[in-house]
Amino acid sequence: MGWLVQDDIPTRKVPPMCGIIGYIGHQDAQEVILDGLRRMEYRGYDSAGIAIESEGRLTVAKKAGKLANLVSELEGHAIPSSSHGIGHTRWATHGGPTDENAHPHLAQSGRVALVHNGIIENFASLRDELIAEGIDFHSETDTEVASQLLGLEVEKQNSLLEAMRVVCNRLEGAFTLVAIDSEDDSSVVA
Repeated sequence: MGWLVQDDIPTRKVPPMCGIIGYIGHQDAQEVILDGLRRMEYRGYDSAGIAIESEGRLTVAKKAGKLANLVSELEGHAIPSSSHGIGHTRWATHGGPTDENAHPHLAQSGRVALVHNGIIENFASLRDELIAEGIDFHSETDTEVASQLLGLEVEKQNSLLEAMRVVCNRLEGAFTLVAIDSEDDSSVVA
């Protein structure tokens, strides 16, 4: 079960999204997201990560292994305070349990961060298409394909919501995507 939290509405459960947390509100997003990830640790996972939007920039921290590894990383390399972000615990499907394969993934532009659960069956052909367009990949995951597509689409659409609709129509498989846009601190799109 995943949680989507917003300060001005009651906390509500959303459809199952094992290991995904999204937050917009007035509290410190990092603490809210880490607390949510801690609550889901019992489900099993091989890596954890967080993306925070602050002052129009995305900062990502992610580590292979237990959530404690990510917490240690954050203690050693503080990220900006924010009230907007996403977090994820991953169970590897494409690519091994490494820091590079952990979620969230950034689009090449750095504008969009995305987390994903499930499987994108047509990721290989989409990856080839994106490589031909000059996109560089830093992981072995199907998730990074979705983040790169979303990054390109948000530049065209200038709306994360509309870009997400376009991208989801291109993907084949069973999946959940959650993303934030550094240029829109008012939404988390799932």
